[in-house]
Amino acid sequence: MPEKLPKPNKEDQQLPDERNGDAGRNAQGYLKYSGMAVQMGLIILAGAFLGVKLDEHFQTGKVFTAILSLLAVFAALYLTLKDFMTKK
Repeated sequence: MPEKLPKPNKEDQQLPDERNGDAGRNAQGYLKYSGMAVQMGLIILAGAFLGVKLDEHFQTGKVFTAILSLLAVFAALYLTLKDFMTKK
């Protein structure tokens, strides 16, 4: 005769977010910070890409690439730190 399993209680049927409110907040934190990282990366890539295209057009070596890459890094840091300080 098979063994009877115990009845599940209400706590077992709850999702992790319902048992512990921190799980939902942790997921939101991961999404927030990964979004910031993606934003930083895209800004830096856009600056570098634009610099390469301008260098090809004006045939200036790597002057625009260096300048726009540095400006993009500073812009990405500024926007990320601004978001970090204002968002909760």
